[in-house]
Amino acid sequence: MKTDAVTLDEIDRGLVHALQIEGRAPLRLVGQVLGVSENTVARRYRRLRAAGILRVVGSLNGARLGYQAWTIRLQCTPDAAEPIAKALAARTDTSYVHLLSGGTEISCSTQTPSTEESEALLLHKLPRTSRVTAVSAHLLLGHYALPNTWAGPARLSADQIALLAPPSPASPSASPSASPSVVAAAEDGADGLSPGDRPLFDLLSRDGRATHAELAAATGWSESTVRRRLTALRRAGLLAFLADIPPAALGFRTEARLWLSVRPSQLATVAAAMADHPEVSLVALTTGPSNLLAAVNCRDPLDLSRYLTERIGSLEAIRSIETAPVIRTVKRAGALLPPVR
Repeated sequence: MKTDAVTLDEIDRGLVHALQIEGRAPLRLVGQVLGVSENTVARRYRRLRAAGILRVVGSLNGARLGYQAWTIRLQCTPDAAEPIAKALAARTDTSYVHLLSGGTEISCSTQTPSTEESEALLLHKLPRTSRVTAVSAHLLLGHYALPNTWAGPARLSADQIALLAPPSPASPSASPSASPSVVAAAEDGADGLSPGDRPLFDLLSRDGRATHAELAAATGWSESTVRRRLTALRRAGLLAFLADIPPAALGFRTEARLWLSVRPSQLATVAAAMADHPEVSLVALTTGPSNLLAAVNCRDPLDLSRYLTERIGSLEAIRSIETAPVIRTVKRAGALLPPVR
């Protein structure tokens, strides 16, 4: 995909921000917020989607079910990196698959529903060939920033944002590892995920704006049942909609992954400070030689240099930092699906 092929104007950027706030917002409402007609918004959305620049992805929020989130790094020989990255991207449990560091390293994110699944993935399912020279997996212990809250697409005012506010998830007193029966309770009496949810998530992972009629055809449910189920899953925090757009389309052409070693007593403080940086789209505590992972989006290499020397450099609790530029993104927002029961 060449992001240079399509230039985004202010209406396009407003549309991107609107869909970041509420991925299934009616285009009529988006038009009202942007001060243009519904037809204009629909035409812009179709154009960006056809160009492969913008899509909405529906995904299972595994954290609400106690899933374990991992970031995985694979060192490869140069000839192996691309096919292995594509194989990882084809999995339904991966997201944000990147080629890094001159094309000899791959990073990706994954979620597993149980310790047993984690062991199976890490010990048996990851590529094991002579062309993979090293593999490391790091458990994510908590997030301070996530891609769906990245400030890069921001264009709308507080009043405009308020008009687009999505349904609020339930706020159970339990932690993210609470049982499905606690976090998934909703108005339709749902007590967790069922096999019938699989085709729903499957279609939404390809098109988060699929119509109720299309979702009904995929699931065999009525449209009214689909509406109730979507509402239930969203209020339970199990279903999230993400506006998936390459940062380069918004002018941020230099991406990097940072692995930082931070003094433990200041780890939360540094993570919170970085989460406020407009360049940052991910901050997560992690296991391994480094204890903090970040994803940054900058205008160009000079902008990245300034970020590292000025913003990061001012955080004295950081002991060391490893920077890996993103050479190519093979997959962004992932199609995380419920396991088949």
